[in-house]
Amino acid sequence: MRADPAASALFLGAFFDELERWGVRDVVVSPGSRSTPLAMVAYELSRRFPERMRLFVDVDERGAAFFALGLAKASGHPAAVICTSGTAVANYYPAVMEAESSRVPLIVLTGDRPARLQGLGAPQTCDQLNAYGAHVRAFRHMPEPAADAATLAFARQAAREACIAAGGELAGSAREPRIAGACLGGPVHLNFPFDEPLKPDLHVEGLFEAGRGMQHALPDLRMAYPPTYFDPVDAARMLDMLRGRRVLVVAGEGSCATAGEANALLAWAESFEYPLLADPLSGLRTTSDALVVDHYDTVLAAPTEALAPEVVIRFGRYPVSKRATTFLASADAVNIVVDPLETRDFNCATDLHLRCTPLDLSQTLLSAMRGLARESIMSDRQHAFATAWLGANAEAGRRVEAVGAVEGGFEGAFVRRVVERAPEGSCLFAANSMSVRALDTFYPKGDKRLTVLCNRGLNGIDGTVSTALGAAQRFEQTTLLAGDLTLLHDLNALALQRELRVQRELGGPARSIVIVLLNNNGGGIFDMLPQRSDDPYFERLFLTPQDVEFGAAAQAFGVPYRLVENVDAFDAAYGEALGVPGISLVEVRVPLEGLPERYAPYWS
Repeated sequence: MRADPAASALFLGAFFDELERWGVRDVVVSPGSRSTPLAMVAYELSRRFPERMRLFVDVDERGAAFFALGLAKASGHPAAVICTSGTAVANYYPAVMEAESSRVPLIVLTGDRPARLQGLGAPQTCDQLNAYGAHVRAFRHMPEPAADAATLAFARQAAREACIAAGGELAGSAREPRIAGACLGGPVHLNFPFDEPLKPDLHVEGLFEAGRGMQHALPDLRMAYPPTYFDPVDAARMLDMLRGRRVLVVAGEGSCATAGEANALLAWAESFEYPLLADPLSGLRTTSDALVVDHYDTVLAAPTEALAPEVVIRFGRYPVSKRATTFLASADAVNIVVDPLETRDFNCATDLHLRCTPLDLSQTLLSAMRGLARESIMSDRQHAFATAWLGANAEAGRRVEAVGAVEGGFEGAFVRRVVERAPEGSCLFAANSMSVRALDTFYPKGDKRLTVLCNRGLNGIDGTVSTALGAAQRFEQTTLLAGDLTLLHDLNALALQRELRVQRELGGPARSIVIVLLNNNGGGIFDMLPQRSDDPYFERLFLTPQDVEFGAAAQAFGVPYRLVENVDAFDAAYGEALGVPGISLVEVRVPLEGLPERYAPYWS
């Protein structure tokens, strides 16, 4: 049975209209044939109503999914990504897995052949049902398009269900600018079978209005998924349990999303005098608050008994720092995990799991405290414990500050310059491997609002550049810190230079993205790991030098490029690149060997 172009248009028009109403503002298209109806209707919505939806095109399917992941990670709203049938679906898999682990609301829309072509050797056809298995929160195989009232109603309900499962928000909800990538969402997959002809009739009357119900007459309200609640009675009991014990708060990625949430957590920590170990992705290093411990990784190179907690309250995932994770695993302490979904506790140490957000816990405990005398809450033991942590942190900070005198040859010196010179309100996206670890060490707390993001879900380098470019669409300025293997792994993301220019020509904002490439010509992180060896296998299998001329690659994609080797030259090159529309690349060359020795003054 051949498709009806008018019915396809109305069916998908209702679907995308409802997606937008439930929070989807961005759609990324990977060009292909079988996804033509999805791509064309999404494009038409963005063309007619650019204030409602933006559409991006990325010819690299793997990169497109990561670009959408970045859009969603930076905004907190679900982003949709569209591809054709066959291997295109598989190319989305890495981003789907990262979205699952990082709780990013990603809606995958895949085109497919109709049932009559399945299992018969039709080209570009495979079984796409439940293609992502248990890695998605929901899967739905859509019916072939039709325009009767019941089917249009179903199309809208399917869009709503996708947004609810992904963890989206209602359209029009006001949102404070984000300073961290905290999300409570996840990936969702909808598979759309289409018969020919594939082109929908975009001139049909009521393209985006068909099937609208009474809900469109309601005011736009903010919805959060899932709802969170911490009982005041439990709060009073928890205060009794914490009283007189040495309490340490560990804030990882997912602790907060906005400056308002960060300030609320800090006010709570100050009220109880809790030292707060702030991971660089927690959003809590955007303040100079005394209780924020930013050099804990250096401190924990030689922890003392005075730093040993009796209670650990953990927000978000475990920190980037392996030392911190090891320290927490060996601590003889009560472990309280605050997370509305799960413990994420690979140390298997959870004594109490509070299924609420860190914000909800902190504010409920503050409310419970107000009914008690402050003297009954505070203790000399907690004061001494906090004093010990703050003293150790200050001493470690003085050691780390010495990196300011390094003129070149060490990644940390350049990372520190980026943190110092990145504009207020900009995004700093760190790649995995050594980049995020260097950021952990050389990103000091301070009163500068930076949004620090990283794909820490699966800790991979896959799609990092694409993710950063997607996240950059929420900021005037973004800086990506990445190593050479990370950039090489996603080099064709530089082709998005043209798409960013198209967005500007369509009236979109002129986003500036500076890639700071820390090029040690290989997998330098393995020099810090147990694989390190003088045997030939180590270079061949782990250091893997590549000898890539990134300047030539930048030229191929029309990306402005500068090569530097010392801090002064970097300052000039980075300063010139800031504010330049599109992608710029500043390459910093550092040695491959000797990484442990270069870090020793700051880590040991």
